[in-house]
Amino acid sequence: MTTIKQSLAKVPEVTLIFWIIKIAATTLGETGGDAVSMSMQLGYLVGTGIFATIFLAAVTAQIKAKSFRPLLYWTTIVATTTVGTTLADFADRSLGIGYAGGSTILLALLLASLFVWHRTLGSVSVDSINSPKAEAFYWVTIMFSQTLGTALGDWTADTAGLGYTGAALIFGSLLLLILLAYFLTNLSRTVLFWGAFILTRPLGAAVGDFLDKPHGQGGLELSRYTASGALLAFMLLSLFLFRQKAAEAPH
Repeated sequence: MTTIKQSLAKVPEVTLIFWIIKIAATTLGETGGDAVSMSMQLGYLVGTGIFATIFLAAVTAQIKAKSFRPLLYWTTIVATTTVGTTLADFADRSLGIGYAGGSTILLALLLASLFVWHRTLGSVSVDSINSPKAEAFYWVTIMFSQTLGTALGDWTADTAGLGYTGAALIFGSLLLLILLAYFLTNLSRTVLFWGAFILTRPLGAAVGDFLDKPHGQGGLELSRYTASGALLAFMLLSLFLFRQKAAEAPH
């Protein structure tokens, strides 16, 4: 039974290295998305079109894969973070919805995705992702969470006036509370997983902006290309050094 379950699961086991790579991936999504839309001056709409195409291709490959492939999985995660970055920036800035409006709409879409997923398949637990339909729900939910995270991170840093370091501390503290809840309470592991998954995105957005935004805006003003390259190298090294297994137990 375990062998069959592992062969069907195409998402990684949730361990410490999973969260480390996830935070790096979300930070890369911020710097990579900004590199295309801002540094290359292609704009948010064109950037969204480019990354949406990559996202759809990666999700299609992921769903068609017969087993868990770490590099493909994390490529798809990075695709969701980059399209989430440019899409949120397009809605918030180009369409004039604003961070508050964008975050509210995206939160509603995220909750609706989780609700429909649960009503359709009876569970949103990661260990239940063993069919193309479940995978489709999984990736749509992740895409909404990544886009929400971008808007929420920018809202906290800019509109709330906390700055990038302040926003990073806020979301880092919330993740710490979830970690404590995991060890000290009997709260649903599925709820805690999705809470942590969602919060890593605004944390990555704040850290990414801190790395590449100008000194005058509270950033380090690093090259977006350099920051993105370093984050990508870190992810690849982590995947090489720490071999990930497919999920086989509820998260």
